[in-house]
Amino acid sequence: MKHATGSMALVLHAHLPYVRHPEHEDFLEEDWLFEAITETYVPLLQAFERLDAENLDYRVTMSVTPPLAAMLADPLLESRYERHLRKLRDLIDREVAAHPDTSEIGRSARFYQGWLKDTERYVRERWGGNLRDALRAAQERGHIELVTCTATHGLLPTMSSVSAQRAQVKVGVESYRRAFGRPPRGIWLAECGWEPGLDVLLAQSGIEYFFTDSHAITLGDPRPALGLYAPVSTPSGVYAFPRDIESSKQVWSSKEGYPGDEWYREFYRDLGYDADYDYIRPFLHDDGVRRGVGVKYHRVTGDVPLHEKAYWDVDRARKQAELHAGNFLFNRQAQVRWLAGGMDRPPLIVSPYDAELYGHWWFEGTWFLEHFLRKAATVQDELELISPGDYIDREWPVQEQVPNMSTWGDEGYFRVWLNGDNAWFYRHQHHAEHRMEGLARRFPQAEGLLKEAIAQATRELMLAQSSDWAFIVSMGTTVPYAVRRFREHIANFHVIADMIDENRIDGDVLRRMRELDPIFGWMDHSVFL
Repeated sequence: MKHATGSMALVLHAHLPYVRHPEHEDFLEEDWLFEAITETYVPLLQAFERLDAENLDYRVTMSVTPPLAAMLADPLLESRYERHLRKLRDLIDREVAAHPDTSEIGRSARFYQGWLKDTERYVRERWGGNLRDALRAAQERGHIELVTCTATHGLLPTMSSVSAQRAQVKVGVESYRRAFGRPPRGIWLAECGWEPGLDVLLAQSGIEYFFTDSHAITLGDPRPALGLYAPVSTPSGVYAFPRDIESSKQVWSSKEGYPGDEWYREFYRDLGYDADYDYIRPFLHDDGVRRGVGVKYHRVTGDVPLHEKAYWDVDRARKQAELHAGNFLFNRQAQVRWLAGGMDRPPLIVSPYDAELYGHWWFEGTWFLEHFLRKAATVQDELELISPGDYIDREWPVQEQVPNMSTWGDEGYFRVWLNGDNAWFYRHQHHAEHRMEGLARRFPQAEGLLKEAIAQATRELMLAQSSDWAFIVSMGTTVPYAVRRFREHIANFHVIADMIDENRIDGDVLRRMRELDPIFGWMDHSVFL
């Protein structure tokens, strides 16, 4: 595709907070991972394998955050996912037996039955439960470019010191290298959180590029000569790729975007709430509280109450996904055609999305993506799919700019993560960050139990820095859990710091903390130096 009118970088941000609770037999928040594996990660990986088997020329950039990479290769979570999937299959088998294949529910139940069997085979037989290896193999086949993220999805501009920011970047880079066998070229800054000066830290860690929201570039200094359709170079030489507004809205918006179409599966209507309680009880957690189980028989339908939703038609939804994929491709072709007339090079459209939008929130989204990638590779030559790394390798002249402080959150700045509900987090986080700096400076050559203690303090601080806790509080979803996690990690940090200050380090306490949260087992406090 040497003479393409323009190019597009499709970027999927795959992230979940680090949730692992061996102290409980089952735990509601662990379902976040299990649902994302079933509905998003496995369907995407299977789609990539099908496209590769067809020898199609496609390109996808995908961030895999260190917490997600760690969870996807965790033996405890692998075994619990297997149990989760087995329980879900048992439920579907009962549904198939209860509803004839001539009924609307019966047809959907049989779809779920085949889909779950295929998922189980893929995870267990093809990859032995370790989907991180599947992601690594996808990158090695050559059509996927994986990038890293800050260590625990820490929002860098909300941190109190350069050393805290640097540690998040360094651990993110090293985690990626250990997981995928190579250094990352790019990074997804958590929440696209950017402030001037961060490029220095990225360059020091060997990062070539990152992503920003559109207003970071349009309001940058100086103003961008090529608008949002070419990257800029920061003063440290790291490229910033801005999000395209038009293509993002076409998918993101639940009202104007594709996911709100009447034929797609309704996310909020679930058998876990619809079924008779005695029937569904064996498939709930031990606490017996009703919850979504992932079996959904209804479609969006339109602007009607939830109890009036019509039944989902799998075949009709598949057709709609293919139609929308064609429409999305048509719109991107028209977009680059219009833009090309005013540029000295092919325009680049950068379209980043949360990966979990596809499949989990919008069930048909993975079908849509596969259709789009296949169509882009086979029915046209006007739009070329590339990665940011590909763009850099072409060595186009690039404008130097200092992008404006920004995030991709609501209203574009930091209100989601810094407001009246969650602002109290930061006085505790900042105090711990300063105390961590002091420990690292005092004991640069620590050995033995002291080194283990400072390393565990580093882990606890980084887990507290996750932007997910403030986000959850702001959204009002599982607020008690988010507050508890933040408080526990901050408290653990200070317990360790007090033990160090008082020269009474308890190895059993450290071991218990490490067993609960074994992420970054290789890390020590040198990341703060």
